[in-house]
Amino acid sequence: MQRIMLKGKLHQARVTHAELEYEGSCAIDQDLLDAAGILAFEKIEIYNIDNGERFSTYAISGERGSKMISVNGAAAHKASPGHRVIICAYMTMNEADAKVHQPSLVYCDANNSIKGTGNGIPTQAA
Repeated sequence: MQRIMLKGKLHQARVTHAELEYEGSCAIDQDLLDAAGILAFEKIEIYNIDNGERFSTYAISGERGSKMISVNGAAAHKASPGHRVIICAYMTMNEADAKVHQPSLVYCDANNSIKGTGNGIPTQAA
């Protein structure tokens, strides 16, 4: 059996650009991509905290050190500059590997600087 597992995420990143006329995709500062283990042209899911939109696209490399999160093409209708988003990449793996897998979690501040990293989320209490 194969499981689909969270590979890496950027948590509460801020959209810096929304470029409707760009070819498509989401340009992300290469430093942020590296920290989350996301590759250019990899499929990503974007969850907009501010308006509830959820959509798929692919990552492209943004200028290193720019703190850029640019939602491009048709997806520009789903996020605006200043919106907080969660950007996730997933991977498939076998059952045994899934049981010990630890994702790359990157926590961003309001300027898209990395304020922390981790590989687990505490159990949510009732």
